[in-house]
Amino acid sequence: MKPTRPNGSERVDIHALITNQIVAAIDAGAGTFEMPWHRSKGSLMRPVNVATGKGYQGINILALWVAAEARGYSAPVWGTFKQWLDKGYPVRKGEKSVTGVFYKDLQLAETDEATGETNERKVGMARAFPLFNCAQVEGYTVPDEDFTPVQFDASARVEALLAASGAQIVYGGDRAFYRPLGDQVQIPEPNRFTGTETMTPAEAFDATRLHELIHWSGAKHRLDRDFGKRFGDRAYAFEELIAELGAAYLCAELGVTPIARPDHAQYLASWLSVMKEDKKAIFTAAGQAQRAATFLMQFAPPDPDNDPGEDSRPEPGNDRGVGQFTP
Repeated sequence: MKPTRPNGSERVDIHALITNQIVAAIDAGAGTFEMPWHRSKGSLMRPVNVATGKGYQGINILALWVAAEARGYSAPVWGTFKQWLDKGYPVRKGEKSVTGVFYKDLQLAETDEATGETNERKVGMARAFPLFNCAQVEGYTVPDEDFTPVQFDASARVEALLAASGAQIVYGGDRAFYRPLGDQVQIPEPNRFTGTETMTPAEAFDATRLHELIHWSGAKHRLDRDFGKRFGDRAYAFEELIAELGAAYLCAELGVTPIARPDHAQYLASWLSVMKEDKKAIFTAAGQAQRAATFLMQFAPPDPDNDPGEDSRPEPGNDRGVGQFTP
């Protein structure tokens, strides 16, 4: 029997709803080794809200990317039914929404049985809300200057981010990985990267470096994530999912086309297993990926089209990690 609210309506399991949508998308793309954020055309763009102009965060980025890829939406502009109506663009009759999530803080009172004292504890309650893409409304035209792929030199911004981060990067060999023992990133030489129909060799090189930098951010003296011990264990697969999502977020911010890693197909089975067993896993992964991307974007030079002025980048750490993680 499904749980119900006091008014008798069914209570929706938001985590299961969105996880099932993402799992279905991965299942559908598994045969081609593609994920929804590995766009077949053009640069990846972060979903934005039509009312505020601000980008969505965490799990909502992933949910909207999945929906846009599945439905063929080309512009990343989203809003609620009311937001579109307030703007003068009504949602067309019969259009199906995409589920977004926000967390509302609730104060819960708890009584200590031993002392009788009552303390308040803050908890986050997940709430669902429906979103519609600009392709689903009447009369809206996407402003070309607002929602087109970035035109500046993305590679220059990647280089600047890497330099400012203080990450130790060694070039050589035929594999890309992060080694916590020595706190070192290993990347093949640029001439080993080949282009595709939608990606230049330089873009493949940049996307790979951003992926490994997400792993680098998880060192104990930075964001302190569990890398796992071997391929196939849950922590290992979970860290790789964080890196996959985090790299996609960074690529969207910097104007780099995301790339599917060569052993992508092997990881799909691990990710699916984790998500099918734990409906909240993708939420946690998306949140940690967002945290990693935000941490690393502090090292990025200002967007030339949106220069905030003062440079507030933090000083990179220089402690050493232990162990080894080969993504």
